[in-house]
Amino acid sequence: MFASYLIGLREGLEATLVVSVLIAFLVKSDRKDKLPQVWTGVGAAIALSVGFGALLTFTAAHLDHTGQELFDAITSLLAVVFVTWMIFWMRRAARALSGELRGKLSDALSVGSLAVVVMAFLAVAREGLETAVLFFASVQGATTTAGPLLGISLGLITSVIIGWGIYRSALTINLTRFFTWTGLLLILVAAGIFKYGVHDLQEAAILPGLSTYAFDVSAAVPPDSWYGALLAGLLNLTPQPSVAEMVAWAVYLVPTLFFFLRPQRARSTPAPASSAA
Repeated sequence: MFASYLIGLREGLEATLVVSVLIAFLVKSDRKDKLPQVWTGVGAAIALSVGFGALLTFTAAHLDHTGQELFDAITSLLAVVFVTWMIFWMRRAARALSGELRGKLSDALSVGSLAVVVMAFLAVAREGLETAVLFFASVQGATTTAGPLLGISLGLITSVIIGWGIYRSALTINLTRFFTWTGLLLILVAAGIFKYGVHDLQEAAILPGLSTYAFDVSAAVPPDSWYGALLAGLLNLTPQPSVAEMVAWAVYLVPTLFFFLRPQRARSTPAPASSAA
């Protein structure tokens, strides 16, 4: 449930910040007449995201065992690509995001109402589609309870509340620190999703070694215990993983954490060439 909550909070806050910047720009520019176009684009993006999530679930439910395992593996690997790209992109672009969006909206306003709808739609649709893929991939190894759905719903609600507070200037948070900490947690989640994707490939007989276990701590960490369910739901760590799963988990986690935690280098301005005497 916590992994789903984190996905909903992180992705929801990004989308909420985008919408807040667009609305604030229109209000301050005395262009409130364009607000319905923004909400139309946002609504269409939400509908697309929900529909895409339903399509993923429907497709997986109508495949045979091997096909379902392969489909789950593909969506897991895509989710890892999406979350990794999103984490590093937000780390670089968070400070310039507001100005970039205002510039795009100014261009859209000069074109017409349809351009405003499309611009708002594209700004939110990316986050929504990523959320659908991440949520689908993160719950593959979880139980069939309503916990994951409740978690992502609470995360989205929290993100809307935070976004509204920022828009109304009633709440100030350090966004750089927020995205750093949630980025670290999402890297752990993505490592678990990548591990589970390898497990699905083994279940589909694409990769060997399904019964070659790295360790077995089932006696100490029963899968039906609350802490076993927590590890499986948050990090997709199971008491009896295969060697290939743990290798995949470490191969993703270690270098990704290294590059994420590495200090960003400031761009140095080249010194002017000295003229010859």
